Amino acid sequence: MKFILGQIRKDANHEPYPFDDKVDVSELETMKNDIREIKPVRVHGRYIYQGEQIIFSFTIVGEMILPCARTLVDVPYPFEIKADEVFSTSPYYGEEEEESEIHPVDGEIIDLTPYIKENILLEVPFRVFSKGDQEKAPVKGQGWEFVSQKSDEKKIDPRLKKLESLLKDDDKKQQ
Repeated sequence: MKFILGQIRKDANHEPYPFDDKVDVSELETMKNDIREIKPVRVHGRYIYQGEQIIFSFTIVGEMILPCARTLVDVPYPFEIKADEVFSTSPYYGEEEEESEIHPVDGEIIDLTPYIKENILLEVPFRVFSKGDQEKAPVKGQGWEFVSQKSDEKKIDPRLKKLESLLKDDDKKQQ
């Protein structure tokens, strides 16, 4: 999603100018993250040109496919992200602007796509769970089996059975 600086100056001088477009962010699927699939997202919002700053306020709406934390099945995860990005055309861009996350404008084009991708990556949840994943979860596989921790019986390892008799003898001596 690219904006030409001359057009921004013409359209949004001291008055918000709306925009609405679809952006292809499928590159996020190839990065090392949990996103398995992401379709083009809708980006809509406004930008305004004030002094030497261009302020973009926008919303990113879309859906990504993530793996379930328990079963690794695909889970659709809809999202709506509100973001603000500030760009500066000032030739005196310094450390203060960098710390306050004001981005310098290089040339005559502002490309909003990297900032859209960054905001999406920041919103990827740590883990998601599919609905009804208990029914889909495998309980047995090749060389493994799911064992519940809800065991009321105290099973003693047969190799340690002899040690148990020693402990009982100690208890009798102390009494």
